[in-house]
Amino acid sequence: MKVFLLGYMASGKTTIGKKLAKELKLDFIDLDAYIEAQEKKKVSEIFNEGGEALFRGVEMKYLKELINLEPDALISTGGGTPCFYDNIKDMNQAGLTVYLEMDAKSLTYRLMNAKGDRPLVNKLGEDELLEFVEQQMEERKFYYSEAQIKVNALGFNSVKIKALALQIEEACQPRN
Repeated sequence: MKVFLLGYMASGKTTIGKKLAKELKLDFIDLDAYIEAQEKKKVSEIFNEGGEALFRGVEMKYLKELINLEPDALISTGGGTPCFYDNIKDMNQAGLTVYLEMDAKSLTYRLMNAKGDRPLVNKLGEDELLEFVEQQMEERKFYYSEAQIKVNALGFNSVKIKALALQIEEACQPRN
């Protein structure tokens, strides 16, 4: 079983993903961390060297690599991963996609407290950040809506992790 976690920056993909992978007995792979290990540089360095366009090409390359190489895993994607190239289609064909939904104000609050390594937002003030998040979420809405499962990511706890794990397992069962 291959599961892809989608969601905006700071929606909890890595935190929830690690717990969910453990519950599902799957390896956890953070796409950004995988890219950094393969490229031997931080995502922010790739952005600084060639901008978002370069990064998205690199990201697509390693997403395809994980789709083809990893048999069973829970893969936490970057916030923009599903929105470029045919990434959302490729993920939906390769496994199950789960979108962690969260409102723009909650995301902005989280991002204000953890902007450091996020090249798209690290120079924005709070008002600019909220506007940026709202605009990007509107632009990305179509891609996120293509996820096969959608869950509210606010207030995630062990009960919600177990419930989501059951939902994923049921969705991955073969239909008779």
